[in-house]
Amino acid sequence: MSMNNDMLEAYLFEMHSLLEQLDDLVLAAEEAHTFSQDDVNEIFRIMHTIKGSSAMMEFNSLMTIAHRIEDLFFVIREKTMDAISDELKPEMFDLIFQSIDFFREEIEKVETNQPLSTSIDTFLDKINSFSAKISGEAEDEPADEPADTPQHGSAPTAEEAAFASAEFPYGLHVYFDEGVGMENLRAMMLINSVKDYCEESQFDYYPPDVQMNPETANFIIDNGFYIRFRTAGDREEAVPAVKDNGAVRNWQVFDAPEASPAPAQKAAAVQAPVAVEPEPAHVEEPAPAHAAVQQAAAPTAAKQAHVKESLISVSLSKLDSLMAVISEIVITEAQVTASPDLKGLKLDNFTKAARQLRSLTDNLQDVGLSLRMVPVSATFQKMKRIVRDMSKKLKKETNLVLVGEDTEVDKTVVDSISDPIMHIVRNSMDHGIESDRAERIAAGKDPAGKIILSARQTGGEVIIEVIDDGQGVDDDAVLNKAIRQGLAQPGVEYSHKDILNFLLMPGFSTNTEVTEYSGRGVGMDVVKSNVESVGGTVTITSERGKGMTTTLRIPLNMSIMDGMEVAVGDSIFTVPISDIQQIFKVSDINIIQDATHGEMVKIVDNFYSIVRAKEFYQLNGGVDNLDEGVLLWVESGDNSFCLFVDELIGEQQVVVKPLPDYVNNYGIKNYGVSGCTILGDGSISIILDVATIYSSQNN
Repeated sequence: MSMNNDMLEAYLFEMHSLLEQLDDLVLAAEEAHTFSQDDVNEIFRIMHTIKGSSAMMEFNSLMTIAHRIEDLFFVIREKTMDAISDELKPEMFDLIFQSIDFFREEIEKVETNQPLSTSIDTFLDKINSFSAKISGEAEDEPADEPADTPQHGSAPTAEEAAFASAEFPYGLHVYFDEGVGMENLRAMMLINSVKDYCEESQFDYYPPDVQMNPETANFIIDNGFYIRFRTAGDREEAVPAVKDNGAVRNWQVFDAPEASPAPAQKAAAVQAPVAVEPEPAHVEEPAPAHAAVQQAAAPTAAKQAHVKESLISVSLSKLDSLMAVISEIVITEAQVTASPDLKGLKLDNFTKAARQLRSLTDNLQDVGLSLRMVPVSATFQKMKRIVRDMSKKLKKETNLVLVGEDTEVDKTVVDSISDPIMHIVRNSMDHGIESDRAERIAAGKDPAGKIILSARQTGGEVIIEVIDDGQGVDDDAVLNKAIRQGLAQPGVEYSHKDILNFLLMPGFSTNTEVTEYSGRGVGMDVVKSNVESVGGTVTITSERGKGMTTTLRIPLNMSIMDGMEVAVGDSIFTVPISDIQQIFKVSDINIIQDATHGEMVKIVDNFYSIVRAKEFYQLNGGVDNLDEGVLLWVESGDNSFCLFVDELIGEQQVVVKPLPDYVNNYGIKNYGVSGCTILGDGSISIILDVATIYSSQNN
């Protein structure tokens, strides 16, 4: 990866982190109806960082908006929130949220290689107008903006006089923001901008070697950066390059003592002794002081080092490569320890070493998977903003409650479920929560709606629920819509569960009007397909007038799992351990025939249907008598049944391999096949999808 791509990747990572932090901060402040002083300082810092980073990447639209928001919070910081009326606070919160949305849209353009916005004047006017409101000044008399209000025509300081030049007597003394970093490169970028306004032969700058000498950054930090022009007119032409630079904190105009000041500057001009341009050695003078500061700060940094956790950002592609290597190690370990060449041999030392290798392989896998595990909190927090915006636009006061934000899931899985969760939350807001507060009160509910977004980990999967206390699903409306779309047959009686399943079918939507949030034919089928793509399941429950619950059951990771190897004739299948509830033997006398001649067995006061793997997959080999085989009581989501196989081979950690595309084209996934794995002897075992077997058997 090139240096530019490295910088861009770091920039995007920083921007996403800052915008998430900003979103959470402003949401909490809106609930409190005010910004604390810490909030104001933090937003000022975030905008300052966005401004500087965007300027470095030359993303001018982001830099400009961040600069203006930073200026706004400079005013707020000076005046404090107490000086802002309650009438202006909602407008202030909306303005900040609009800026966050603007940044996100621009960042998305960067990620997709689209051109950034150039027409930002309307939004800038809105920011400036609000800034004028809270400052109590007219818009043509802006609040204190340090970067745009230099002290024109002031006499040169002794330091500035030392850097004045007879050949280039008209100077600009520029100071960059504190802590902005890479001051020498920023100085070079500023010079490149000046070239757009002024011929290169008409000015010079000091230090002269900013591009090639990183050490000049220290000089610029301590003394500022000097740009010198042949004429006052050239300087005036170049001033916009300095004013519009997002990294510039302040700038100062000065003239060489022998230069004739501009008419507007004569009254303020004070002559100072002419100084000879310093030798380059002068640049080195501030260095000892800077080094002393660093040395003084060193004990503090060392003191803090032991209390901070060391963190490092790692590309997801590198983690994918690591997991691929670990997967191959797991396969190779099984091939070595279960090699057919070892059958019948008594090798005590080898067996001991094999056990140790298996233990280390398990630990390696656990560590590798843990590196990819991230909390769902980031995804959950995004829903706060969605509920907030929809509450305002739909005029439905709704509170979002988050439960289990610390639950961790594989990074790939988290990325895959972000959109489904967002769609479900929007669905609850649009379809579930009632618009009429009086209707909720009459039903004995709180006037404000409530949505609970929860996550919990059970075994090898995470369960995510979106629960709303709205009006629930109208069975009649759903059934009528399903009939009109040809999904259901008129005159046929459908159970409540069957009607809910219509919501998961492609193109189904109960909205008759196209809105910003629904009614475009993109229904819950999108949720279902996205969740199933990561090996998960979706179920819906609802009670009319009480609300609706959507449950997502998703595997913690998708690459390596614990499986039970079972044999059916000459074929070997793998059943996920997380789906197995119980394993037992049964005789024919314990079997009950249902009305359709299906077989059922009673387990803990409930009856479960039996699926014979031999018949389901139409295999030639395999046992037929139940007392000769084994029953696996399996469960996935709301689907629970017993799978009949010949025998158990044993538990094995397996690497999940996706099926080739040419095999998937035959719809094999619809028959309970989710993938395959390689066994120790090199043979291939089919991994079974319990939920799909059940649905295929009952269709």
